[in-house]
Amino acid sequence: MTVTEETTETEAGTARVIWHPARDARLVLALGHGAGGGIEARDLRALAAALPAHGVTVALVEQPWRVAGRKLAPAPKTLDTGWRGLWPALARPGLPVIAGGRSAGARVACRTAADLGARAVLALSFPLRPPGKPEKSRAAELLAAGVPTLVVQGGNDPFGRPAEFPEGPHDLVEVPYGDHGFAVPGRAPVGQDEALAVLTGAVLKWTASLA
Repeated sequence: MTVTEETTETEAGTARVIWHPARDARLVLALGHGAGGGIEARDLRALAAALPAHGVTVALVEQPWRVAGRKLAPAPKTLDTGWRGLWPALARPGLPVIAGGRSAGARVACRTAADLGARAVLALSFPLRPPGKPEKSRAAELLAAGVPTLVVQGGNDPFGRPAEFPEGPHDLVEVPYGDHGFAVPGRAPVGQDEALAVLTGAVLKWTASLA
């Protein structure tokens, strides 16, 4: 089906949603981007390409600061405001909505999921702590999501490797050798396409369990 684009006004500014619709959709997966990049991230694009064929409409969400052309992400509270403001557009198809995102977008999804009535949370490259600062853990945000949660984390993510994550109600899938953007080094025994297949396969299996 045809990819479409819409803009939505929020208290944080104008947000943009790129819809990748499924023909017989049963879920909407809304994916926000990180603080250092946009919806062109390889993991977001891979999911937008793979999931619609399996009944999951993917909505790639561009936060107002990116739409406005700014280079630096605003404070977490402002990110949450933008996400909350566009939620009605995400829920408009009348389907259960999975709140998701990568990095900072994953934090936004975790912080707001319960209040917004999200069916579940998909946390890609959850930034468990700043690189080299294990004392500044953000685990509380993840653990407080309040809905079924899947974390997909690169094995070499400097913001938190899979083994560092606390026990909790969430599921966790490791993408071997992946960094914070799920890139794998050329010397790794797993290629880039294989790494992304691990990611998309895990998300497909998980979304099937939510229907």
